[in-house]
Amino acid sequence: MRAAGAAARERGATVWLTGLPSAGKTTLARAVAERLATTGHRVEVLDGDEIRRCLSQELGFSREDRHTNVQRIGFVAELLARNGVKVLVPVIAPYADSRDAVRRRHEANGTTYLEVHVATPVEVCSVRDVKGLYARQAAGELTGLTGVDDPYEEPTAPDLRIRTEGRPVADTAAGLHRFLVERGLA
Repeated sequence: MRAAGAAARERGATVWLTGLPSAGKTTLARAVAERLATTGHRVEVLDGDEIRRCLSQELGFSREDRHTNVQRIGFVAELLARNGVKVLVPVIAPYADSRDAVRRRHEANGTTYLEVHVATPVEVCSVRDVKGLYARQAAGELTGLTGVDDPYEEPTAPDLRIRTEGRPVADTAAGLHRFLVERGLA
């Protein structure tokens, strides 16, 4: 009989982290991935920016292109998760119907999918402005910034909502890790 820890290490899942640009999604995903890896879990981070460069470089930022990008990422995530990998997906995914389609793909294949809303107010994100997007938008150099002049449909019932404002990464990562432990995934 296998120990509970061994079973959790072998069980794949997709943990989709959605939120505004500069909300802390990727930082949180990488911190949790590191924690999972050190305890023997097979883990991957499918960063939205990296996927755009490698798998979706021909796509723009129209609603249709964003939907296509999210579906591609969802397909890869489900494939990995179905094969025993914990997949952390820090992707804005601004539209609820796109995220719901990814959830349905996972459900159809019997694969665990958890939606985590990294809930950081736009005012905080614009101060963090990791990539300079908010500054470029304010200067009129960029349009279509999610949550500013393009919509972001906040999840109404995510599996977990993490507020990052005023909290250290270690604290939010510990909260997400606890959540995964409660779900039998860590």
